[in-house]
Amino acid sequence: MTDRRDFLKMGVAAAIAGATRLPPHQSGSRKMPIVISTWNHGIPANEAAWSVLVAGGTSLDAVETGVRVTEADPTSRTVGIGGRPDAKGHVTLDACIMDENGRCGAVAFLEHIKHPISVARKVMEETPHVMLVGDGALEFALEQGFERENLLTPESEEEWRAWLEESGRTAPPEINVENHDTIGALALDEHGNLSGACTTSGAQYKLHGRVGDSPIIGAGLYVDNEVGAACATGWGEAVIRIVGSHLVVELMRQGHAPEDACRLAVERVIHKNPDYEEIQVGFLALDRTGRYGAYAVEGGFDYAVYDSDGGNRLLASPHQI
Repeated sequence: MTDRRDFLKMGVAAAIAGATRLPPHQSGSRKMPIVISTWNHGIPANEAAWSVLVAGGTSLDAVETGVRVTEADPTSRTVGIGGRPDAKGHVTLDACIMDENGRCGAVAFLEHIKHPISVARKVMEETPHVMLVGDGALEFALEQGFERENLLTPESEEEWRAWLEESGRTAPPEINVENHDTIGALALDEHGNLSGACTTSGAQYKLHGRVGDSPIIGAGLYVDNEVGAACATGWGEAVIRIVGSHLVVELMRQGHAPEDACRLAVERVIHKNPDYEEIQVGFLALDRTGRYGAYAVEGGFDYAVYDSDGGNRLLASPHQI
């Protein structure tokens, strides 16, 4: 008969055995600094963020600098200038940023400003608030010296008009695994501090006024310097329903490795969304020791990692279906 002491010993032994089977990026402490970000546009974003980190800069400066690259790229059709518009032809942007001290700032439904992530940082640093939206966010950005510009590129406008003609309506298209995207970036600097940033133009041809998870602290992004950081990508409504990024961080707090925490959050998404086969959601996580991981509902989600061990590379996320 197994007594309580033997049972506990068996549990510890099993935990140790499980830890030894973890892949390298999930086991042990990693070298600092490190930056990770979502999708293949994470490669150029990481390059910019890494230049800040290797110069001794902060993780906060690194993630802002990194995602600004994607925001300024008109060929990135889901972030910043060139992003696909909503059903009325308006390019509306959402973003948030969070540092190692729990300070955070966000903007949502922001038009005419190419770098919403930097406006979000100004909200964090210059106001007592966390989020500004719509006309109020635009007014604040202009007061802070940001330039007003047209974000609807000819390519995005042409696609939108073709969609209008084909659909014959102004309601958003059916939810599917393609209608999503963002860039989320997480960094750990040489001082051992974590920060994160998330920015997007949201779902293409969405209803005017729709806001997804990306600017919502706890949903699209969450950072706890004692534990780790996480960000989300994919269909925002599904992420919001489970407060996804906060859930991933709390799972890491309970002792789960980053990839396992992301997997468990994906399983929660699947449980809460009967239409999960029609949507894509992915989570990306980085813990305070430099371990990282990702997991998605569907295949096709990749993420970029830049560290001193392997340089800047693109990795395929494991997935559920």
